[in-house]
Amino acid sequence: MVGLSALWLPILLSAVVVFIVSSIIHMATPWHKGDYLKIPDEDKAMDALRPLAIPPGDYMVPRPSSVQELRSPEFVEKINKGPVLVLTVMPNGSAAMTKSLVLWFVYSAVVGFFAAYVASRALPVGAAQVRVFQLVGVTAFVGYSVALWQMSIWYRRDWNTTIRGTVDGVIYALLTAGVFGWLWPR
Repeated sequence: MVGLSALWLPILLSAVVVFIVSSIIHMATPWHKGDYLKIPDEDKAMDALRPLAIPPGDYMVPRPSSVQELRSPEFVEKINKGPVLVLTVMPNGSAAMTKSLVLWFVYSAVVGFFAAYVASRALPVGAAQVRVFQLVGVTAFVGYSVALWQMSIWYRRDWNTTIRGTVDGVIYALLTAGVFGWLWPR
């Protein structure tokens, strides 16, 4: 068993590597360009929504208030008439990236921490690099990718977007596993 204190360097370094590579993927390639579609007649839609002053949050439209309402003919008519939406409303103003980038780095460090925890409990000092790579890689993949799938299952997020995010997760997991394999205590 390896103490977590011996793994602080691979935890932080893997977070830095993932942060840099994810920035390149998102800013320098067209890989995620199609993740969000532009709504038809965007200006008209924004003008129609603006007077509603919808506070930031996650919404479902239409949304039943009970199971009984869900089964009512009126609700079924609303669903059939449409539109049916899952909507995230963000605060107005420019989208300052600093907070999101800091949170992404922290998230990457947390994934690295959990990968370190699992590997540190299962592998000894001097473990074979391939075993470190396998265990850390699978744990990091789960941390970066698997939770994305439920968004497509339950909220009908486009599977192509989920698959692109999963491929990103594979890349991040391989990078994390490589850093841990390289820096695993000997």
